[in-house]
Amino acid sequence: MTMECGYIMNNILIAYDTKTGNVQRFIDKVKNKINLKTIKIYNGLMLQQHFILVTYTTGFGQIPETTKNFLEKNNHNLVAIAASGNMNWGINFAISADKIAEKYKVPIILKFELSGTNNDVQKFIEEVKKIDNLYS
Repeated sequence: MTMECGYIMNNILIAYDTKTGNVQRFIDKVKNKINLKTIKIYNGLMLQQHFILVTYTTGFGQIPETTKNFLEKNNHNLVAIAASGNMNWGINFAISADKIAEKYKVPIILKFELSGTNNDVQKFIEEVKKIDNLYS
């Protein structure tokens, strides 16, 4: 495991939803680079702290039901969104991020294909650090 300069995220939680494992693999890659708190969302989960959501796009550009249900109860602490998708879907690529960002007025920090590249991981870490610093 390679940690990046010992930087530890203290203020922001990463909540994520995964179906096929792509988002889980992305989160695992991120955690191999930096120490941060993560939680896989589940039915009934209530968060009491600010979080960044990482999810996926399903069907023909829909937000997953598990993500929708989670956000109904937790959107007040949502500070940013990232989403996985498949570029084969063209304009609908990772469009769940756009829909969530619009509905909850939060920034999209990353859209990545499948489980993301090393560049995606690095960009995500940079964006998370910026947000973490805002809440310190």
